[in-house]
Amino acid sequence: MTPETVNLDKIVALCKRRGFVFQSAEIYAGLNGVYDFGPLGTQLRNNIKSLWLKHMTQWPEEVVQMDGSILGSGQVWEASGHLKNFSDPLVDCTNCKKRYRADDVDLARVCPSCGIKAWTDVRQFQLMFETNLGAMADSASKAYLRPETAQAIFINFKNVFSSCRVKMPFGIAQIGKAFRNEITPKQFLFRLREFEQMEMEFFCKNETTAAHFFDLWIERRRMFYQDLGIDANKLRIRPHEADELSHYSRGTVDYEYNFPFGWKELEGIANRGDFDLSQHSKHSGKELAVFDEETKSSYVPHVVECSVGVDRLFLTLLFDAYQEDEVEGEVRTTLKLSPKIAPVKAAVLSLVKKLNEPAEKLYTSLKQAGFAVQFDDSGSIGKRYRRQDEIGTPVCFTVDFETLDDNCVTARNRDTLVQARIGLDNVEEYLRKMLE
Repeated sequence: MTPETVNLDKIVALCKRRGFVFQSAEIYAGLNGVYDFGPLGTQLRNNIKSLWLKHMTQWPEEVVQMDGSILGSGQVWEASGHLKNFSDPLVDCTNCKKRYRADDVDLARVCPSCGIKAWTDVRQFQLMFETNLGAMADSASKAYLRPETAQAIFINFKNVFSSCRVKMPFGIAQIGKAFRNEITPKQFLFRLREFEQMEMEFFCKNETTAAHFFDLWIERRRMFYQDLGIDANKLRIRPHEADELSHYSRGTVDYEYNFPFGWKELEGIANRGDFDLSQHSKHSGKELAVFDEETKSSYVPHVVECSVGVDRLFLTLLFDAYQEDEVEGEVRTTLKLSPKIAPVKAAVLSLVKKLNEPAEKLYTSLKQAGFAVQFDDSGSIGKRYRRQDEIGTPVCFTVDFETLDDNCVTARNRDTLVQARIGLDNVEEYLRKMLE
């Protein structure tokens, strides 16, 4: 497949047509930068999150999971530096009133919308959503929707460490919603105002241990993307240059994917040093150091962070899996998703409606066995195959007239189009092996 085959418009159209993603409040003209996920999209996201958590927790070191609150007090975000530093450069066109991130336009040229060069001065725009708790809207009631999930982990570090009796080094993983008032949400699910993050903070005794695990987690994350089935030729690791590192970072790398609109960040992995726990200890007045029984001394743990957005990874997988080819004179669209994350694992089809009864019996038995399956008897068998190809279903089982005699069904492979006869008693085992 050439890079020109897939583009953003095709992905957006597929997502709406097949119930992966809908524009939020579309019947009211939509809400920019916010999307709703339909049945297939929800299942695909759940599969992505399950595989991420599996990869996070399969290593010898302990990694536990938590779920922090979405609302946070101003004190948390003051300590983290978000109130002071979490902003983007904003510029307006005084002619057409369009608003842009200053780093997305050339201020020496005309406005992309109206063609007039009439820019305001660049100013910083706070990205956090502010709200108030309770009936009184004053400074004491001010709170914020979290712009990231990490801070909940840091402020609960001591609670988790004490209650779960974990030993250093260990990690805390979290999957949850975050919110950023982006100036210009763009490229569908790539930059959103409401999104979901998968983050893990790995706590280490000292700088040397953190440096070791920083390198180790970079390799472990590569294995995750390999397991997802992402094309390795479209994935690269880009270390941050010295001038782009955060002031607290001892080292940061991005996993980048080659989207149709260029190489863009997919996941960030950072050696954050002891900055986060030190800051929260300083601002809260609470001791977040750990006592080491061996050395009889206390230390503030260093942290290695792995952070990836569910929505951006979801979009990446659609781009990576999307293919078009020609079958019997027609364009066939296929999502070649790994069976591990495909929203539907198999479809059960009846060749004609007279065969619905045995087909529905197979469908029900697979559902009861825990497989995500669909039953489809609408339209020609060719059209039904195409529908399943388009949503990424790895295999279709077709019940035909021979089934009544030999107790076998035809298994059609999505990627190879090879068809094979397998016994009804072997269908579950066939699926389990495919998903391994």
